[in-house]
Amino acid sequence: MVADAAADPEFEQFAHERHLERACELAEAAAARGDEPFGTVLVRDDEVVAEAKNRVVTDDDVRGHPELDLAAEAVRAFTPDERARTVMYTSTEPCPMCSGGLRYAGLGRVVYSVGSDEVAAFTGRGEPTVRSAEILDGVTEVVGPVANDRGRRVHEAYGWNEE
Repeated sequence: MVADAAADPEFEQFAHERHLERACELAEAAAARGDEPFGTVLVRDDEVVAEAKNRVVTDDDVRGHPELDLAAEAVRAFTPDERARTVMYTSTEPCPMCSGGLRYAGLGRVVYSVGSDEVAAFTGRGEPTVRSAEILDGVTEVVGPVANDRGRRVHEAYGWNEE
């Protein structure tokens, strides 16, 4: 697990499992419509304020990752203080592209269910060269894996090696 010692105690009171469950439901919905299985929610004061699912295939846009979409939405819709009090719950650890957007957004925390190292094993694409905690170091706390069994079931059901 990766975590910053400066954790906000308020975040510890959030319903982590419930929010990751919603992120996994969104990932399953993305997969059901033909996209890869990734889903994400933004939470402030323990309530979902935004959600997104992967749309790379359906939109034919490599940038259609839910983490990047919500990072951009957060910058447009929330003040820096609101973003600092916001947690991103995501079915899978953000990739380097999404982590770059998250660095700019300045959210208080990112909580993921399945690590990028695990996704590499599912997809056979090789180990990640950089992890989200490295990119977000000093800006956003990264915590994971949390509710790992639930997130792994999403990827197992997707059938990465059947593509």
